[in-house]
Parts: sequence; structure tokens; C-alpha cells
Amino acid sequence: MSQQSFTVQGMTCGHCERAVQTAIKTLDPQAEVKIDRAQNLVEVNTSQPREAVAAAISEEGYQVAA
Repeated sequence: MSQQSFTVQGMTCGHCERAVQTAIKTLDPQAEVKIDRAQNLVEVNTSQPREAVAAAISEEGYQVAA
């Protein structure tokens, strides 16, 4: 498991947070996800590669900046 941080643009409400969390959990059910919407920050503790997590977030329609 590795800690990964992403700057995610476009999360404006609780539904957005749930969509991002669900996308990550679908990729890795064991992942630990922390979201700080005010900071546009998503922190993920996962065994999945960074690119796969970023792609899962992007597929939900959110822009991953970092």
C-alpha cells in the first residue's frame, strides 16, 4: 500500500466526493480514501498504481491536476 495525493478539480458537493470515492473503491476495495473538498485534495492509500487511480477519478469527469 502506498499513500498518494491528487489535486482534483470539479468536486463541488458531497455527491462529487462520493463519486470519486466510489470510483477509487471500485478499482481497489481495500483503498483508504480521504477527501478534502475545500482544498481539492484526494488522498488515497492503495496498492494500485498512481496512473490507475488518476484514470478512475478522470473517468468520473473530474480533472486530476497532480
